[in-house]
Amino acid sequence: MDVAKVDKYVGWVSRWLFAPRCIICSERGDNSIDLCQKCRLQLLDNRSACQRCGLPLLAGDRLCGDCLQRPSALTEVHAAYQYGFPLDRLIPRFKFHRDLVAGKVLAQLMVQGLQALPSPPLLVPVPLHPARLRQRGYDQALELARALARQRSIPLRGDLLRRTRDTAPQSELDAAARKRNLRSAFAAPSSGRLPAHVVLIDDVMTTGATLQSAARCLRRAGVERVDAWICARVI
Repeated sequence: MDVAKVDKYVGWVSRWLFAPRCIICSERGDNSIDLCQKCRLQLLDNRSACQRCGLPLLAGDRLCGDCLQRPSALTEVHAAYQYGFPLDRLIPRFKFHRDLVAGKVLAQLMVQGLQALPSPPLLVPVPLHPARLRQRGYDQALELARALARQRSIPLRGDLLRRTRDTAPQSELDAAARKRNLRSAFAAPSSGRLPAHVVLIDDVMTTGATLQSAARCLRRAGVERVDAWICARVI
């Protein structure tokens, strides 16, 4: 018996049997991620975008017209992808249906999509209110932030920002109501030394009201620069 050939055959069978499977269509996963090549190729990267709000722009432009005219509490916003297939399947499954495998895939995609950015001094996930956290069982932004912190060796502070009001779900409100809904929704330490630069982490950015409210809170507490890294930008 040729032991080397047997080992090679067993290794091939093991790789085939235990290869990652796409959690959307069940085809074979691509590059050690539970997403097939066909589904992965439909991701829309968001590299050419407004640096202040993350909306897509022509290559070479830095800011969109709206951001040129209005102030922002955020210095830079970086979205790994535009919101669309397959993220429109994965994010709701992770956020509302306790699908932690979908969360793992999102974290892997977010790490890869933002890998070219320089590492900041600190990551701060946008927090859930304690009541919402008890209901859901986990904070999706914190789980994404943990993956980024681990892969990039960046310090993480999950306690730096607190949600003080159990606000209505942003997905149920229009743009104006989203802003009103988030007034005084966050709190940060009023004493103690805070870093000069932090990056907020969240899963999705739609109007930006949540991130703006969180950034304003951190700036009032003494943080000089607040950026945001998000998985997907709704266009």
